[in-house]
Amino acid sequence: MIVLVDTSVWSIVLRKRTETEMDQLIKHRLSYLIDSDSIVMIGAIRQEILSGISSEVTFDNLKEALSVFNDFVISTNIYIKAAEYFNICRKNGIQGSHIDFLICAVSTHYKSPIFTLDKDFFHYQKYIPIEIFQYE
Repeated sequence: MIVLVDTSVWSIVLRKRTETEMDQLIKHRLSYLIDSDSIVMIGAIRQEILSGISSEVTFDNLKEALSVFNDFVISTNIYIKAAEYFNICRKNGIQGSHIDFLICAVSTHYKSPIFTLDKDFFHYQKYIPIEIFQYE
């Protein structure tokens, strides 16, 4: 199984702070996925992870570390599906970002579950056919 890891998970793993038990569980699960070569990215997630890093050295080191993960190819039909998902959810009173719906469209296109901590995806799941990776 190939898993699309959302920025919310990477943020927990890359943060330098005291860890909760949940943080440790997430890090353990992500480590397992990395070791089993089961992670894929998309450019938008890579961009979110790298955005806001003020140190050039830290930016370059993280960019290099992330370079080992392949990206899903995103074709025009996936962008169109993301727009459809946005419209479906909006029609049902659910708001979300364009990046979130792109993640959803990539996920369904490649049949890859989303590893996320963002509760919005659980709302989207009520109206669009995404699979959330169960890490617990």
